Amino acid sequence: MSDTVPRPTLEAVAARAGVSRATVSRVVNGGDGVREALVERVRRAVEELGYVPNQAARSLVTKRHDAVAVIVAEPESRVFADPFFARQLRGISKELTAHDNQLVLLLTEGRDDHARVGRYLAGGHVDGALVFSLHLNDPLPELIQRAGVPTVFGGRPDWSGGRDGVVYVDSDNRGGARDAVRHLLGLGRTRVAHITGALDQTSAVDRLDGYRDVMVDADPRLVAEGDFTAGSGERAMRELLARCPGLDAVFAANDLTAAGALRVLREHGRRVPDDVAVVGFDDMLPIAEQTEPALTTVRQDIEEMGRLMARLLLRGLDRAPSSVILPTTLVRRASA
Repeated sequence: MSDTVPRPTLEAVAARAGVSRATVSRVVNGGDGVREALVERVRRAVEELGYVPNQAARSLVTKRHDAVAVIVAEPESRVFADPFFARQLRGISKELTAHDNQLVLLLTEGRDDHARVGRYLAGGHVDGALVFSLHLNDPLPELIQRAGVPTVFGGRPDWSGGRDGVVYVDSDNRGGARDAVRHLLGLGRTRVAHITGALDQTSAVDRLDGYRDVMVDADPRLVAEGDFTAGSGERAMRELLARCPGLDAVFAANDLTAAGALRVLREHGRRVPDDVAVVGFDDMLPIAEQTEPALTTVRQDIEEMGRLMARLLLRGLDRAPSSVILPTTLVRRASA
């Protein structure tokens, strides 16, 4: 057995720095009114002693927990299989870490999970919430509003009736889709199909609207519904080839969907891009570079979206932030 070394206390830091306990408390908890010379002495004493503030006591002073809930409205199987979520979480984590905040990941798959998340938020364990991948009629926004937790959404929310003060970070999904379809038309393609994402999410609806903005008179049979997965890309591509065998281009709602579509085109002996040109959305590396052929796609900065969500939330704890829509760019590779 080894003796347990006692944790350094505020009193020990105060004695080492030659200041009062109250002065140490103000410095440690970010308070004002302490001369810079004393602040430096306290910080040096904290470092020398290895003092770690008691979070419970600190919260009583600052009214902050230095913890943020990150809520992904998807089941675990989807979150850990789709690299989109890993990239967004990485951006969030980097920003929170830079501000010494803890990330608390909460996933929702069913009604019991929603109730659990609602109880957790109402319990006052976190300073705010970051929420993304919401679906139509998801109960999360109502639960969050009831809990009174400051929140930033990833993606434009879509509630009937609207809500005041909603803050979100999104990409220009509609504009990016228009760029993708215009690029395909510029290649001389005339029968451009679209495989949608999950149409209970605003990003998929916006990309479909962008497609329709350009393909005003398109045959409705050229649109097949997917759900942002590779499997749905395969199913939708088979449907499109069956009902529109003369199609010569495909705009897929994301890179995973495009990867599934490419596999089916290859199975059916369709050469890409000679017979059918394909464009995705996301620029999800390494997927976009490892498809055969490499995927032309619309790039959105997913990691930056995560960083901005966290930044807006932390800023919003002190003053009201505004929503942000990030631009997209077309990245040309071999598929179109």
